[in-house]
This record gives sequence, structure tokens and C-alpha cells, in this order.
Amino acid sequence: MKDVDAGAVHAIGAWPLPPAAFGKETVQIMATHGKGNGKAARLAGTLAAGAGMHYGGTTSILLSGDSYTPAEVAAKLRTIVALRAAVDDSKAATKGRLAEEAAAMPSLRGFMAAFEMHVRAAYGNAPDVLADFGLEPKNVPDPAKTLDKAAAVAKRAATRKARHTMGSRQKQAVKGGVTGVTVIPVTSAPPTGSKGSPP
Repeated sequence: MKDVDAGAVHAIGAWPLPPAAFGKETVQIMATHGKGNGKAARLAGTLAAGAGMHYGGTTSILLSGDSYTPAEVAAKLRTIVALRAAVDDSKAATKGRLAEEAAAMPSLRGFMAAFEMHVRAAYGNAPDVLADFGLEPKNVPDPAKTLDKAAAVAKRAATRKARHTMGSRQKQAVKGGVTGVTVIPVTSAPPTGSKGSPP
């Protein structure tokens, strides 16, 4: 049987859908695009329930060029519901695991740090053994660099001494003294020839 208006071919015994129903089906399919998966799962559940109520006597349903039995349609729709339910359960379990981790990690990190310190104290001089624990030896000062720094400090001190270089506090402690100098007081003579004086 061919439905010319709908442009679809139904198998023998298929439930005949009027053209208006196919138009609604197309609109419904377009409307589901872009919806959240939660909304899609809820719609899939109601569609599966409706298919069970109204397509029980239908032999096949033609969708997008493929033929499905009502049971297959309902099964695919319920797959959407099941997938969303599994995701929701996984999210809830993940949330619980995150809370469990947040509560336990502080004390566990402290325990791990204590064991790392123990390993370093026991095998600090054995890089190969530390590598077995995934640890790297701590940085040890290079003796050559240490000697170079000490030599540089001694050289600076010797240079300052040779140049008599002093710091600000040392300069303040130095006071100058004057010796062998006689100070003669100077007095001024009374003025002469000033106006108002007797001849």
C-alpha cells in the first residue's frame, strides 16, 4: 500500500498514518534537535509508552527509509532512557567519590609525606634506590662552587682593607682633631673720624 501524499511506503499490515501525522512526525523530529539529553530521554520514555499503547497491532513502521517493528521502535527509545539513566547514576557516583576523596586526602597526604621523609632519611645517599621509589635526590651544594664563593668573599674583604674602604657607620666613628695651632683672639679698635665727635 502506497501513501502518495506522505511519500512513504508502508509494509503490508502496517498501520496507515494520515499525511497530517507524517507532517507532525517531521516537525517533532526537528524539534528534538538541540534539546538537552535529559529532555530527550524524558521524551523518549513517553514516546515508547505511547508506541506500546497505540502501535500494538502494527506490523511495521517506516522511519527515514527503514522499516521497524513497534517493539524495535520502543526498544530504541528505551535505549535513550537507559543511557541517560546510566549517565545520571555515574554522575551521582562520581560526586560521592569526589566527596570521599576530599575527606580522606589530607590525612593520606600527611602519611605519604612522612613515608617519603623516612625513605629519604634511609636512602638519601643512594640515588639508585631513591629512583626505585620514584624520588630524586635533593640538590647537594657543589663543593667547587662553595669554595669559589668563599674565595670571592675573602677577596672583597682584602680589597676593602687595601683601599681603606669604610662603611657608613665606620665613617661616622672617625672624628678629626686639630693640634699645634694657636688661636689669637681678634678685637676691633674704636672707630675714628665719625660724625658728631669733638675735634
